[in-house]
Amino acid sequence: MAVSDLSPTPRASASSRSHPKAKPGYGKRSVPDQRPPHEGDFAMLPERERHIAGYVDALPEGAAMDIKSLARSQPLYGQMAVGSALRALGVAGHLRHVRCLSGEGGQVRWVTRTFWSRAARDNEWWDAFLAAEERRSAPQEAAAPPPPWVHAVPAASEAPASLPAQPPVTTLPQQRTAEPEPQPQPQPEPESEATVDRPSPAFLVLARLGRTDSRLALSEVECAALERAAAEWFARGVDAGYLTRALTAGLPVSVDSSFGFVRSRLRDKIPPRLPATAPAVPGTPVRRLMVECTECGVPGRPEAFRDGLCRPCRRLGPA
Repeated sequence: MAVSDLSPTPRASASSRSHPKAKPGYGKRSVPDQRPPHEGDFAMLPERERHIAGYVDALPEGAAMDIKSLARSQPLYGQMAVGSALRALGVAGHLRHVRCLSGEGGQVRWVTRTFWSRAARDNEWWDAFLAAEERRSAPQEAAAPPPPWVHAVPAASEAPASLPAQPPVTTLPQQRTAEPEPQPQPQPEPESEATVDRPSPAFLVLARLGRTDSRLALSEVECAALERAAAEWFARGVDAGYLTRALTAGLPVSVDSSFGFVRSRLRDKIPPRLPATAPAVPGTPVRRLMVECTECGVPGRPEAFRDGLCRPCRRLGPA
């Protein structure tokens, strides 16, 4: 008579396995104040989740936490089983998938991290921890320099004592001097016609097309006729280099009418008008942390998730 093995599943050892490291900034992040590992840490979980939890818990910081890497590094469960186990561990309160804004200035990017807790935490604990993590990752604003007039005139009680004594000023009696004759004021030179009538950037691009490619040489009258159409490109945010490349790229072997060809490209290849972005309200903080749903991966505010799941996934339940 066969007797089933009722012993608990042993903790998977990650030190003896070749588990990949995540890219810099990504991967596993252990929450602070972790208790020491114990054999019965995940005893209340089902066998599959207990095995995956023991394996993840033994991984070093920064280890890859995507489903493919976890399924490839341990032989017992495939990708679907690992994905279901991670979802169950998120519901149990052991992990949260989070997108964090990493970097400063113009060198910023979104990175995906998995915060791991050996002890199961409730939703309130995770909300408080992620809020503190977002405040910690926010850049510290530098103290604004004092206005230039603060040190311009020192107060009477704050007069510097180290200034050298000034010699007394000798006052001379006023003498009669001849009054200077008034000098004639220089008259401004009249602006030349070239200075007054400067060609627009759109006209210059059209006039230089023939020098870029002789097949698109335009006369002065033709440039003036196409100037308004070219100016519309500048109104949509492009520069002279962009417009020149758009008009000269992929030219046919021969161009019968340079005026008609340029007019057609100005009309057909004009870029779309981008919507104006709403101005940022002063004092509005930039969100640097968003939680990912453990099931579908959609990002959102931490308080919009419960048990690591967004509202639609909570309604659907486990597939």
